[in-house]
Amino acid sequence: MAKATLKSHTLNMTEGNPTGLLVRFAIPMLIGNLFQQVYNVVDSIIVGRYIGAEALAAVGATSSTTFLFFALCNGIGNGGGIVTSQCFGTGDDRKVKTCIVNTAYLMMAMSILVGALAFLISRPLLVLLDTPADIMADSLVYLRFQCIGIIFIAVYNYAASMLRALGDSRTPLYFLIFSCLLNTVLDLFFVTRLHMGVAGAAFATVVSQLISGAACLVFAFKTNEYFKLDREHMRPDRDMISRALKLGIPLSMQFAMISISCMVLQRVVNGFGAVAVAAFTATSRIEMVIHQPYQTLGQALSTYCGQNYGAKKNDRVVLGLKKGTLLMVIFSIIMLPVMQLFCEPIIRIFVEDNEVIAMGAQAIRITSLFYVFLGVIYVVRGVLNGIGDSVFAFINGVVEVICRLIFPALMTAMPIMGLWGIWWSVGVTWFISGFTAYLRYVWYKRKLFEGSEQMEPRHYKPLIAAK
Repeated sequence: MAKATLKSHTLNMTEGNPTGLLVRFAIPMLIGNLFQQVYNVVDSIIVGRYIGAEALAAVGATSSTTFLFFALCNGIGNGGGIVTSQCFGTGDDRKVKTCIVNTAYLMMAMSILVGALAFLISRPLLVLLDTPADIMADSLVYLRFQCIGIIFIAVYNYAASMLRALGDSRTPLYFLIFSCLLNTVLDLFFVTRLHMGVAGAAFATVVSQLISGAACLVFAFKTNEYFKLDREHMRPDRDMISRALKLGIPLSMQFAMISISCMVLQRVVNGFGAVAVAAFTATSRIEMVIHQPYQTLGQALSTYCGQNYGAKKNDRVVLGLKKGTLLMVIFSIIMLPVMQLFCEPIIRIFVEDNEVIAMGAQAIRITSLFYVFLGVIYVVRGVLNGIGDSVFAFINGVVEVICRLIFPALMTAMPIMGLWGIWWSVGVTWFISGFTAYLRYVWYKRKLFEGSEQMEPRHYKPLIAAK
C-alpha cells in the first residue's frame, strides 16, 4: 500500500500481511543482490579462464581488503537508510527529505576519505596479509583500481539505500542489471581484446559503477517525490547527522571488524600457496552468491522493522521475525543437497585446474552444512538493525573477529584437519555468530516487545522522535 501523500515509488510496510510485504519487497532486491555478485563472479570467471589460476588468485587475495574499504562507507549509508525508514514510518515527510540530504553529505565525505587512505596503504596491507610474491603485482593493481572506484560505488549504494528505505526495491534493481551487463561487456573487451589483464577487469568495474550510480541518482531526483528537495532541506541538520552516525558508525565498525576477520582468514589461506588461494577465491565467490538470499531477507526485515518501529507497531516487528525465520529455514533446507551434489560443476565454472576444482568442491561440502546458522545471522541482524540496536552491530563484529582469530589457525594446525580447517572454521564462525545473534534478540525482545506495545527503551527514543 502506497503512502497517501508522496506516493511515487514508495511502499508502506506498516500495514498488510508481513509475509506478502517481505516477499514483494525482497524479490526485486534479491535479483539485484544476485546481479551485484555478478561483478565479482564475472571478474573471477573471465580472469580465471582467460588469464589463468594465478590471476584468479590475485583477484581473490584482495577480496577481504576491498570489503573493508567498502564497508566503512556502506555502514554510514545503511545507518542513514534505517533512520530514513523510521521517519517514513512516522509519516514525517520533511524529516525524510532532510535525512536523504544529510546522509548524502556523510557518504560523500566518507567515500573520499576512505578512498584516498585505502589507495595509500594498499601495498602495506597486502604485505601484512602475506600475499604470495607471484601474485603481489596483480593484486596491488586490482586493489588500487578498486580504491579509486570507492566514491562511484558509494554513489550507487547511497541512492539504493535511500530508495529501499522508502520501500522502493525495484529502481535500484533496474540500474544494477544495466551496470552488470555493462561490466560484463567491458570485462570481455578490456581483458580479451585489449589484453589489460587484471587491471582491465578492475577498470571495467569502476566504469560500470560510475555510470550506473550517476544514472540511478538522476532517476531518483526525476521520479521520486522524496528527492524533490527545497532549499530548507539542503541545510546540514546536526540532529539528523547525529542520528545517522549513531547507527552508521557501529554498522561501519561491525563491517570493518568482519572484514578484518576475513583478512586474518585470508592470511592463513595465503600460507598454503596459490592453489589454495585460487580454491578459496572460487568458494568465496560461490558463498557470496549463497549469502544473497539471506542478506536480502535481512535487508527487507531491516526496512520492514524500521518502518514499523517508527510507527510504534512492535507486535508487527516480532511477527516479521517469525515470518523471516520461516523463509530462511526453507531456503537452507533446499540449498544443502543442491550444494552437496553439484559442487564440482559449480567450481568448474571458475577455473579448469583439476586440483583447484577438487579442493574447492570439498570445501563447499563442508561449509554448506552450516547454511542455516548463516541465515540466523542475517535474519536477526535485519530485525535488530531496523529497530536501531547499535549495540548488536558491535557485538556481532567482535564475535566475528574473535572467531576468525582463533579457529582458522587452531583448526589448520590440527593434523586431522590441516588445510580443510580453513573451511571448517568458516562454518564454526557462522554457528557461534548465529547463536550470539539469537541470544541478543531474546534479551532485547524481553526489554522491548513484552508488555505494552508503546514501550520504548530510553536508549532508542531519539530514533523515533515525534513529528
